Amino acid sequence: MSARLLIGAALVALAAPVSAQDFAIANATVAIGDGSAPIERATVIVRGGKVVAAGAEVAVPQGIETIDGTGKWVTPGVFAAMTDLGLVDSSGVSESNDAAARQSPFGAALDVTPALNPSAQDVAVSRESGVTRASVFPAPSASIFGGQGALVDLAADPDMVTRPRAFQVVTLGEDGARIAGGSRTSAHAVLRNALREARQFGTDGALIRGGGDRRTVSTGDDVPIDTRLIDSRAERDDVLLTRFDAAALVPVVSGTQPLYVIVERASDIRAVLALRDEFPRLRLVLVGASEGWRVAGEIAAAGVPVIADPLDDLPTRFEQLAATQSNVGRMVRAGVKVALGRMTDTGGAQPRNLMQFAGNLVALTRVPGATGLSWGEAFAAISSVPAEIAGFGGRMGILRSGAAGDVVIWDGDPLEVSSAAERIFIDGVEQPHGSHQKRLRDRYRDLDESDLPKAYNW
Repeated sequence: MSARLLIGAALVALAAPVSAQDFAIANATVAIGDGSAPIERATVIVRGGKVVAAGAEVAVPQGIETIDGTGKWVTPGVFAAMTDLGLVDSSGVSESNDAAARQSPFGAALDVTPALNPSAQDVAVSRESGVTRASVFPAPSASIFGGQGALVDLAADPDMVTRPRAFQVVTLGEDGARIAGGSRTSAHAVLRNALREARQFGTDGALIRGGGDRRTVSTGDDVPIDTRLIDSRAERDDVLLTRFDAAALVPVVSGTQPLYVIVERASDIRAVLALRDEFPRLRLVLVGASEGWRVAGEIAAAGVPVIADPLDDLPTRFEQLAATQSNVGRMVRAGVKVALGRMTDTGGAQPRNLMQFAGNLVALTRVPGATGLSWGEAFAAISSVPAEIAGFGGRMGILRSGAAGDVVIWDGDPLEVSSAAERIFIDGVEQPHGSHQKRLRDRYRDLDESDLPKAYNW
């Protein structure tokens, strides 16, 4: 066979989808991911890319590949909520950083999907650490609206998007005030104006109209607007959103796309919850909520979930004066659905560290006066709960019949820093180990200075 034909055959093989494996893992310590305690000497069965069964009384079918789980832990894959995975190669190099559009004329219309790079090294690093799913968000920068985030899987294949335009991101509090003109009053005015213009755009199909009559516009959400249609020039001057941004916010005001609101201070959280008085269809998700414990009862009563940053435990900003490591535990005790997330690539805030931070909340239960989480609650906060918030409850982040076959085999308790993921499956397909970071580690273990610099081996 000629070299050209060999190359062509190799490319076809790489492009061909990898079939899901049918397998069972027996005699392992299994964490279902639903908040319950781990089950010893349990079995997990995966067929056709889906979980078939998991538990202590599960029999292994004849003829299926069986992995001995003795001494191992088995869990659903970790779901990293609110990350920039696939958007950043090097955060300090602007040309390789697509996490924020600092000079864009658009805000809400921005969509991370075209910029996602499944070959980015942070994807590989997170995958080999046990992270199998993530929600990737665009950071607000030129506008209080960051744009539309996507739900992704971290499989080693070219198609990482599970659901594009899955949610809209907006920032309030101190950052929103700075972007909107220097005050929270301005940020809220910008937000409410944008939602009203989007509601009108969704009803009228236009932001600019002519005429001079007065009429009531029905929005379909029991909040009629009395509006005066004036001449097109004046109305054009009164419209702040571009048509592209307005169209992007129509699903938000209609309730078909969640609105993730980055907010920290207790009073700011109350102001966000009050948005439903005017826009009752909003599907709100609070992100950050460092002072959420102070208004946990109100958040729970509103049925609004929270994606909390587990590192926000000190008053590093004025809006975080009441920050505490007990924040997550106190909100959970009040009945709030809380996921751990907002992990980006700077410092220690990387998705691969989610297991460590969840473990910290378990250890917190042993600190007098503090409020932490049980082991099951902590693992659910990085698996099934973020999946539920993303709209995939029961289908991801959990070892339950019909759920995605995202399974991780660990050499020990995954919430202990000494443990590592040994085998990772996404949709029933075993994933490769290795990343550029690990290859660099192995490359420089030999520190013989007489050697010439080692060439890269891709």
